[in-house]
Amino acid sequence: MGSAVCRAVAATDDLDLVAAVDPGAVGRSLREAVGLDGTAGEVVVTDDLGALTAADVEVAVEFTGPATVGDNLVWLLEHEVHAVVGATGLGADDLERARAAAATSAANALIAPNFAIGAVLLLRFAAEAARHLPHVEVVELHHDRKVDAPSGTALRTAELIAEARTTVPGDVAGDEQHPGARGARHADVRVHSIRLPGLVAHQEVIFGGEGQTLTLRHDSLDRSSFMPGVLLACRRVGELDGLVVGLEHLL
Repeated sequence: MGSAVCRAVAATDDLDLVAAVDPGAVGRSLREAVGLDGTAGEVVVTDDLGALTAADVEVAVEFTGPATVGDNLVWLLEHEVHAVVGATGLGADDLERARAAAATSAANALIAPNFAIGAVLLLRFAAEAARHLPHVEVVELHHDRKVDAPSGTALRTAELIAEARTTVPGDVAGDEQHPGARGARHADVRVHSIRLPGLVAHQEVIFGGEGQTLTLRHDSLDRSSFMPGVLLACRRVGELDGLVVGLEHLL
């Protein structure tokens, strides 16, 4: 994702790529690491977040992982750098710390569980359907290198469904010999995670009613599907007020 973001930013006319932080590529230029030409290709990758302020970065895109995103987000806000966060795995404590940092910062943050426009639309459609069909389960499918499960998109979907539906159906349990067969429960919604090579990012939201089912599905077939949303967030995060969760606030 980091490489895809670098290429997307470098290809724009109104954004400049001026710094890159990745402990796995320290000392390499973006020409070597990502294949960029021009000025962006001369940027040398570092493991020091201080390189962002040294380069007068206005917006930082955070696509690391659950172990680092919380601390990185707080650092960015404390150093007055707008943050666009795509890494999932932020815990409740991380969000609380980030909100506190944003409250005293001149910088804003947008946290998006998913930057694909189609995925954001799926969340909206799922919330609408949940008002009429409260029986629902979420199935998310990702590549086998994804470091968290369930996905942030699935968790956000469950939360929006929980906010929208007026009744919570009784649970259909599994047996004691096969714990986990019914998936995880989040916001009173069952969520199932599949991890396989060959997948990128996919989600189904399956509703059931008397004599009928409704399935909403979104498929990201390539990481390029996330880039229009990332660029939109980079351009407009400065217009927000503090910390905002969800790309839908910019659509």
